[in-house]
Amino acid sequence: MGITPEDEVVRICQELIRFDTSNFGDNVGPGERKAAEYTAGLIEEVGLSTQIFESAPGRASVVARMEGSDPSLPALVVHGHLDVVPAQKEDWTVDPFGGEEKDGLIWGRGAVDMKDMDAMILSVLRSMQRDGIKPQRDLIFGFFADEEAGGAYGASWLVDNKPEVFEGAAEAISEVGGFSATIGGQRTYLLQTAEKGISWLRLVAHGRAGHGSQINTDNAVTALARAVTRIGEHRWPIELTPTTRQFLDGVTELTGVEFDPDNPDVLLKELGTVARFVGATLQNTANPTVLKSGYKHNVIPGTAEALIDVRTLPGQQDQVLEIIRGLAGEGVDVTYEHKDTSLEVPFAGNLVDSMIDALHAEDPGAKVLPYTLSGGTDNKSLGRLGITGYGFAPLQLPDELDFTGMFHGVDERVPADSLRFGAKVLARLLTTY
Repeated sequence: MGITPEDEVVRICQELIRFDTSNFGDNVGPGERKAAEYTAGLIEEVGLSTQIFESAPGRASVVARMEGSDPSLPALVVHGHLDVVPAQKEDWTVDPFGGEEKDGLIWGRGAVDMKDMDAMILSVLRSMQRDGIKPQRDLIFGFFADEEAGGAYGASWLVDNKPEVFEGAAEAISEVGGFSATIGGQRTYLLQTAEKGISWLRLVAHGRAGHGSQINTDNAVTALARAVTRIGEHRWPIELTPTTRQFLDGVTELTGVEFDPDNPDVLLKELGTVARFVGATLQNTANPTVLKSGYKHNVIPGTAEALIDVRTLPGQQDQVLEIIRGLAGEGVDVTYEHKDTSLEVPFAGNLVDSMIDALHAEDPGAKVLPYTLSGGTDNKSLGRLGITGYGFAPLQLPDELDFTGMFHGVDERVPADSLRFGAKVLARLLTTY
């Protein structure tokens, strides 16, 4: 018997973690080039050709296409990102870029977000190629740069500059879905079928500069502080999208607990740590994150700035912006620093059925529910090409692991057995869909 995906998925994950691909934003950091070369090498080693696209020095993405047996079927994009958020080594109990295996878990930055999925994809691709297994449809494998800063040097750049690499693709799968949680005593996999929109806003308040000892009734810092306070304290109403309503109905079926919009915590506590992910999808959110003004204690500045991280429910981006502008008030400019649309697709269709079947083949009797992601993925960029994206990085997880807390967290880690499970599920999906 040849090498199976579960035979090498752990090793590949560890090796990917050992490449420091920290993304600090603004095109600074080590970049993804070395990890991209390693990734391309693993693919080329089994005889599948690759393309490395460098959007800027060191900012590299890898794309490979595996030909299917039925050219009439639309292609499926299977993608991950190679960059990670930064890690402060002194905060960790292990080297964040050591890729250490300890207590049956793989530790390191990217173990969850998302070098685990990258490793699953690579291990399945390599196994299929070695064994001469041809998928039914073309599979386009993408390993992108810069997802953690919006994709300007990765997926978004490819969509704008090299759209031909996605020719014929209609659907995609990527991160932050397909992981398990225990709800009402039942192991349940959360398949991501929606994402909130991203509006990273800059507020600029204008006032009269002057000496700090003088009376100043047109102080930009004061105006900004009022605007930020109003925005940060605004109570956004509970609004259920079709995806979230379907998820909550499923939770009610499993637990017997009805959702009460006036007291959502009653149902959310049934979800354990997953409540963090789900709770943020019940409403729009706007969180002030950065304040900047002035240069000397006794000088009143003429301007003051703030950054606001706004996440919008599907279809509500424009109306949320108008509310933010109203809360900011007169004399405060509100502009976009980065904007990405929301996504919402049906929890139905051949691909959804195939993902569910692949999970049930490895975990019979498990429940599968759709859910909305409060963050974003590179599926937003692919959506501009009309490609329908889902989150499906399958992991069967132990209840004691605070998985959702691992995203961008300290001591990020994933069970080795979960990687092996995910590789088996993904192999079943890609060889049958």
